[in-house]
Amino acid sequence: MGKIIAIANQKGGVGKTTTSVNLAASLGVLEKKVLLIDADPQANATSGLGIDVETVEMGTYQLLEHSATAKQAIVSTNSPNLDLIPSHIDLVAIEIELVDVENREYMLKKAIEGLKEDYDYILIDCAPSLGLLTLNALTAADSVLIPIQCEYFALEGLGKLLNTIKSVQKIHNENLDIEGLLLTMYDQRLRLSNQVVDEVRKHFDEMVFETIIQRNVRLSEAPSYGESIISYDAASKGADNYLSLAHELIKKNEKE
Repeated sequence: MGKIIAIANQKGGVGKTTTSVNLAASLGVLEKKVLLIDADPQANATSGLGIDVETVEMGTYQLLEHSATAKQAIVSTNSPNLDLIPSHIDLVAIEIELVDVENREYMLKKAIEGLKEDYDYILIDCAPSLGLLTLNALTAADSVLIPIQCEYFALEGLGKLLNTIKSVQKIHNENLDIEGLLLTMYDQRLRLSNQVVDEVRKHFDEMVFETIIQRNVRLSEAPSYGESIISYDAASKGADNYLSLAHELIKKNEKE
C-alpha cells in the first residue's frame, strides 16, 4: 500500500518543486514505484520532467473537476519508475470553479484513492499558497513534507502552515502526519545558514530530516533541460543530497 506525501509551504522559492521532482526521481532510481502529482498552476514540476505544458490535455485540473480519471491523467516520464499527473495554467481557475461545490476539499482525495495500490509513493507538489489546491492535497495526503530554506525569513510563515495542518487534522484528515522538515538552499560558508539550521533543529528536533539540501548550481540548471538532477548530473552534490533524502525517507517509513 503506497504512501501519499504532500510537499507544501505557502512561501515561494523554498525549493518545493525542486524537492518534489528530485525526491520523486531519486525514489524511482532506488526502485520504488512513484507518482508525482503537479498541483501547482505554474506547472514547474511538469516542465521540470520534460513534459511540454502546452501539450497537456488531461491533468490535475481535469482530475479535480472529475472530467478525467486519475489513470487517464497519468503520463510516463523519462525517469525510471516515475509517472506524472501534469499541471497546466488552467488549474488556476479551479479555486473559483469549486467554490460552491459540496465537499470541495475532498476532490483530490476522491480522485486518487484507488492509486495507492499501484505506487510505493505518491508525491504532491503543492502551490505556494494555503488555498483550496493545497487544502485538497493535505486532505488527500498521509503526511506532509515541509521544505524550509536556510535564509533569514526561514521560519516566517511556518507557524501559519503548522496551524493550517492542525486545522486540516481536526476537520478533514485526522490521520495527517508531518513527514518532516527539510532544510534547503544551505550554504555552509554563510553564518546565517548555520544559524537557521541550529534554530530549526532546536525548535523542531526529531521532526527535521538529517539530510540537508545544499545550494548547487547543477540543481538550478537541471529544470531548464527538463531533467531531474539524477539524470542531468548524477555525480553532483545535488543528486547526492536528494538520494540521501530518499534513503532516509524509505528507512523511516520501513521502520513504521
